[in-house]
Amino acid sequence: MSLIYTYLADRRFLLLLLFINIVGTLYGYYWYESQLVVTPTIFIPFVPDSPTASLFFVFVVAAFLLRTNWPLFEALAIITLFKYGIWAVVMNFLSLAVIGDIGWQGYMLIGSHAAMAIQGILYAPFYKMKLWHVLVAAAWTLHNDVIDYVFMQYPKYPGLEIYIKEIGYFTFWLSVIGIAIAMYYARRFKHGNQLQLY
Repeated sequence: MSLIYTYLADRRFLLLLLFINIVGTLYGYYWYESQLVVTPTIFIPFVPDSPTASLFFVFVVAAFLLRTNWPLFEALAIITLFKYGIWAVVMNFLSLAVIGDIGWQGYMLIGSHAAMAIQGILYAPFYKMKLWHVLVAAAWTLHNDVIDYVFMQYPKYPGLEIYIKEIGYFTFWLSVIGIAIAMYYARRFKHGNQLQLY
């Protein structure tokens, strides 16, 4: 096991990562509060995209600490962390270009979401997801795109509504790339060549 994976597998680091992701998830749901209070109940599970992605990873890390794997959460996490991590970075830079200022929170979101996209992939060698887990996660992810850009429940960024068609198209392809990444790792470790955390 290379040095980086030795650190990633350290239980102290996993506990820190769990704490950071729990805090980030709670903050993310708080960030969505104003949109959630006006969202029809049926759509609520599909609106807070980024915090739900980090919540999936909370379950992944919790499983590691319990010395097991929850492969469906691994598939959901790797796809959605990549997708919404990259998505939020791009949206915040687009907001900066359109309105000229995103404040400290915007830069904090850029950093935290970039880390989101990276962490899901960094832990991929420890995952035990199979192709069917990826297919279920893919269905969730693409269904979420339909909710966001057909039923118009997408995350609201001031000034970006005029680009919503382009954003929807971009988001769809982020989903496709995220699914492809998950399929790559599911096939790469098909015969049990994963690294072990415990």
